[in-house]
Amino acid sequence: MIVARTDDIVACHRLRHAVFVDEQGITPEDEFDGRDGEAIHLLAMLGGVPVGTARLFIIGDIGKIGRVCVLSAHRGTGIGAALIRAALTELRVLPAVRLARLGAQTHAIAFYEALGFTAHGPLYDDAGIAHRDMDLTL
Repeated sequence: MIVARTDDIVACHRLRHAVFVDEQGITPEDEFDGRDGEAIHLLAMLGGVPVGTARLFIIGDIGKIGRVCVLSAHRGTGIGAALIRAALTELRVLPAVRLARLGAQTHAIAFYEALGFTAHGPLYDDAGIAHRDMDLTL
């Protein structure tokens, strides 16, 4: 498996559509917010096939990790953790970024805690799914 920066937005969109729109029922309008041109995109490839993606935004001293997804057939294999580790590696080389932040779907909080993130603040709704913010100091 390889996780790297990518300009292949079409592959990222296909993955996000499969997971967020088809599987989780998020509307395409909520999922595809027009901000992909501002983001750093990561793509996880397995045997030359895209299986997971994430995007990063830099907002002041915060690196925001979002749109993290792995195709259902490949969950539980370490691809999600590899995507998060790659995102943290990308953020750590940016001298102004001191904190990684993400909005975790509540069922994934333990996954992110195992990677060093700490949940804070109240639950909130994002596209009809309960989330909670999580941070990791870089």
